[in-house]
Amino acid sequence: MPNIPKRRCVSCMQMKPKSTLLKVVKSKDGEIKIDVRQKLEGRGAYICKNAECLDNCKKKNRLNMAFKMNVDKRIYEDLEKEL
Repeated sequence: MPNIPKRRCVSCMQMKPKSTLLKVVKSKDGEIKIDVRQKLEGRGAYICKNAECLDNCKKKNRLNMAFKMNVDKRIYEDLEKEL
């Protein structure tokens, strides 16, 4: 049985298979990007692919906490488009 990589959603804090989550990355130069292919290097944060988790993430500024910096509202808008 293969080992399925799991990651924790920053919103609901549940462990889920990596392939079922959206990845947001902070690069070494401080740029925040959505990593659709999950291949970019840098500090990553994962969010479930549902509107409830995204709304909770926005309300509680979970990405700000994960990256220890203010995340632009545009990133949240782009995440909504990915759903």
